[in-house]
Amino acid sequence: MHAPVKSTITLDRLSLRQCGEVLAIDWTSMSETEGRRLRALGLDEGVTVEKLHKGMFGFNDPIALKVGRMMIAVRKSHAQAITVELVPVIATA
Repeated sequence: MHAPVKSTITLDRLSLRQCGEVLAIDWTSMSETEGRRLRALGLDEGVTVEKLHKGMFGFNDPIALKVGRMMIAVRKSHAQAITVELVPVIATA
């Protein structure tokens, strides 16, 4: 039997209202302060995120994410440094 193929993409390419589990973050692509801020907001490996909104006028910056029960905004450059595995959308009550 073959293992199921994981569908992985960077967070910036995640579709709106799609969920993904964070597999890896390239912390070297951002400053230590930016990395510390993202961790403080709950963004780290193993966390499930949902892409809610993206910026206007074709820039797609910033990107609004649901992390747990919070909504946070990240820069597109940071989202490009985050690899996620697609997961089913989590139903909320």
